[in-house]
Amino acid sequence: MEIKVIDGGVCAPKGFKANGVYCGIKKPSIDNQNPAAPHKNDLGMIVSDSECCCAAVYTTNKVKGAPIIVTKNNLEKTGSKARAVIVNSKNANTCNADGVEKAEKMCELAAKELNIKPEEVIVASTGVIGQILPIEPIEKGIAPLVAGLSYTGNEEAAAAIMTTDTVKKEYAVEFSAGGSVCRIGGMAKGSGMIHPNMATTLNFITTDVKISAQMLQSALNDIVKITYNCLSIDGDTSTNDMVCVMANSAAENKEITCEGEDFENFKAALYEVMMNLTKMLAKDGEGATKMIECECRGCPDTNTAITVAKSVVGSTLFKCAVFGEDANWGRILCAIGYAPAEFDINKVDVDIKSEFGEIAVCRNGAGVDFSEEKAAEVLKSDEIYVIINLNAGENSAKAWGCDLTYDYVKINGDYRT
Repeated sequence: MEIKVIDGGVCAPKGFKANGVYCGIKKPSIDNQNPAAPHKNDLGMIVSDSECCCAAVYTTNKVKGAPIIVTKNNLEKTGSKARAVIVNSKNANTCNADGVEKAEKMCELAAKELNIKPEEVIVASTGVIGQILPIEPIEKGIAPLVAGLSYTGNEEAAAAIMTTDTVKKEYAVEFSAGGSVCRIGGMAKGSGMIHPNMATTLNFITTDVKISAQMLQSALNDIVKITYNCLSIDGDTSTNDMVCVMANSAAENKEITCEGEDFENFKAALYEVMMNLTKMLAKDGEGATKMIECECRGCPDTNTAITVAKSVVGSTLFKCAVFGEDANWGRILCAIGYAPAEFDINKVDVDIKSEFGEIAVCRNGAGVDFSEEKAAEVLKSDEIYVIINLNAGENSAKAWGCDLTYDYVKINGDYRT
């Protein structure tokens, strides 16, 4: 199946509008070089022209943000149907006595302005934990937010969910299913407090595919396991993590209600979007200078491959070595060795590569001679690839992360203040 990359983010599929505005949750921007510089968006919205089937996955942290609780309740009330998303940044609305009340109020404000029911709204928040969310800025910002909704408003919405992110993260594709041209688009946020433990960060995905809620949830569960759940920036699982997919049927394809070719095509396209957003999140890790992709091949099953690859990208010591451009392959073997999986370490091979070349550093569980000069050249790239072969089967999986730098500590040392 051909999958074509297209522009438009969450507005790429038919029938989706979006927008983002500055309402005052974030502090006003101060740019001495350009006093007229616009403030950074802190309130975003996605709206479908028609009712959507919706699937979602949430953080497994026992501490859950109020928006997670309200969104789950809303989708239970509607039978996994939704029309809109409202999301704010800077404040997570978590660990607050009035958190649920504020999250419900956000749904009510959006619903009133959109002339839909409050339970048809998905609500999300991201930012500092434990600070009261001021509702007044959102009350003032909701009218201009809705008034500015457009079929090209994806970039404004993507900007509204950014916290310590340095770039907007969007991706969209076009493909065929059920006799129709279909599209999937997504936007994501996340830079720190990210660790594979479903889900990671806030991720909103739209599609015009006609698919049942049951099959949509099945597809999301399958793909999140091999994308977002294989991402680790710093080992911290957030309280507000959520991935939701909204499908509005505007492509008018034959409805996907069971497994088959159309369902597999949909999953392949969903993987393309979610995998690329995952890589963007890894590359934009707080303070990061390098993205790390680890592929584990030759495994007896997929779970073993995922476990080993995740262990490597989650290794603090290996992250530091990548930052220092040091081919300290022993740290890779160490991370492989403590992965909770069964395999023969004496059969393991490891290579490191980038756009500047590839080096073999380990064969059959032992080091091999390599040029330190060549290794230094390979590690100069901002994208580093580790290839592990367990030589024990035909299965493989990838995981993504980033290096650990001085700036990570600086960013998180005074994040709240």
